[in-house]
Amino acid sequence: MPSWARGVRRVAALLGAALLAATRPAAADSLPPHPFLAYHASWFEPATSDPAQTTIARLPAFIDVLILSFARPDLDYRAGSLDLAGTGLHANVPGPVLRDAIALLRQRRPAVKVLLAVGGWGHFGWHRLNQGAIAQLVRDLGADGVDIDHEPEHPGCAPRPDGRIACRSDLIAIDSVNRLRKALPRPYLITTAGWSVGAYGEGAWAGAVPASPWTGSMLALLRSPAAAHLDLVSIMTYDAGPAYDPAEAQAAYRHYWKGPLALGVQVPFDDQRDRKHTLATAAGIVRQAAADPGGGVMLYALQVTPPGTVGPDNPDDRMLATAICRGLGRATCAWDGR
Repeated sequence: MPSWARGVRRVAALLGAALLAATRPAAADSLPPHPFLAYHASWFEPATSDPAQTTIARLPAFIDVLILSFARPDLDYRAGSLDLAGTGLHANVPGPVLRDAIALLRQRRPAVKVLLAVGGWGHFGWHRLNQGAIAQLVRDLGADGVDIDHEPEHPGCAPRPDGRIACRSDLIAIDSVNRLRKALPRPYLITTAGWSVGAYGEGAWAGAVPASPWTGSMLALLRSPAAAHLDLVSIMTYDAGPAYDPAEAQAAYRHYWKGPLALGVQVPFDDQRDRKHTLATAAGIVRQAAADPGGGVMLYALQVTPPGTVGPDNPDDRMLATAICRGLGRATCAWDGR
């Protein structure tokens, strides 16, 4: 082979390696195989002035990523103040106590990750995203990044003439990821939670059920260069009605996203629109996630208690977390959180 040809091949190989590195979520290397993520319902945190008594400091050892819920995308926060009043976090503990609780958790478990969830249902101010204040709050709390919960009230998704789904919310979703990554460069983590049917609407999933206003709402982001800024995607595999199949949703998301992918399990609560996640259904979801080499599990949410009598058909957060731990094959699933 001529030397010039070898040179061309070498340049092509280097470019290919660079492209692969650019699309691989580098900070995801800090996550364990089959990660277990859990949202923390801040509004149910018992009031205390002692960081050691918070549920955060006493998080069970088998949960890998704790997600503090929910900060507003357009939050009002002054650097260094740890004043949570304008952030959207409904924590019943002051900001300094929350910071110290995270520090205590990290002393116990240096590898644990703590993320600030931004968005969630009811926080629709994404067009006023204050990424600088969000990044400052993450740093002041000693957290490891953000979880983007972009849940537009009216996504405006519809197929284009070429068959692709386009949504009114696409540009804001992509821009938010780009701006938050710029404000929080790696090794900070940026994860995102996708709607149950967010990867439906095209190709093999053009007719996937149920039909929803949010069908295809994640596709533009997952196809965009901004997807390279994400370290993990989780699917809200719940609240989608009895026809919804988490396995089909996993396959659809996996078609567009090759990085860590977590399937959601939800503690039953009053306004749940589909069948409850019993211990049996949760175990099936965990088996499905564990069969994917890049699969993980997300629990929504710690401290949520279902109405009625708690049991296998109506499990609380503790029962579901333990079942997830066992399904992921963890060495110990002892609950020392409370």
